[in-house]
Amino acid sequence: MRKLTYYIAMTLDGVIAGPAGTTDFFMVDGPHQAAINETFADTVPPPWREQLGFGALTRFDTVLMGRQTYDLALAEGNPSPYPHLRQIVASRTARTSTDVEFTADPVATVRELKQRDGLGIWLCAGGKLAGALRDEIDELVLKVQPFVAGGGLRLVDGDFSPARFTLADSQVFDNGVTVLTYRR
Repeated sequence: MRKLTYYIAMTLDGVIAGPAGTTDFFMVDGPHQAAINETFADTVPPPWREQLGFGALTRFDTVLMGRQTYDLALAEGNPSPYPHLRQIVASRTARTSTDVEFTADPVATVRELKQRDGLGIWLCAGGKLAGALRDEIDELVLKVQPFVAGGGLRLVDGDFSPARFTLADSQVFDNGVTVLTYRR
């Protein structure tokens, strides 16, 4: 069975993006980046993917994005941010595109995807979609950056309902970035 992995950067206080969805405050250079790129090469968008020499998919073959995440790519003129992956966007608004698929029911979509053969499913989204999919998330990979933001978009939004994960791996880098992997 395929698994859904929520792989995302966050601050010490659980912020994954600024109030407008921006993520430019996160450190993208440093000792952590090479290790992350090696393990999560499938999440690297073009043209960096080609520049780094990444070839065949190894971990993910599908990405599920939230509408706001996808809209940020569209605002940059990129209707297909991860063309090497099957791209699905969760949106309550009916849309069509030749570049991505849309779903109004992300829970049903994930459950269906998990029953099919293939590599993993990468959840590339904000807290709202993560909250809706909380019970479907099999793995959390958190790139924890060594600062607090105070406000912004949270890792998971939704009703209070604790869900337990077990620490499976941790990596600490000299620049203070910690990559934590949790599994159910």
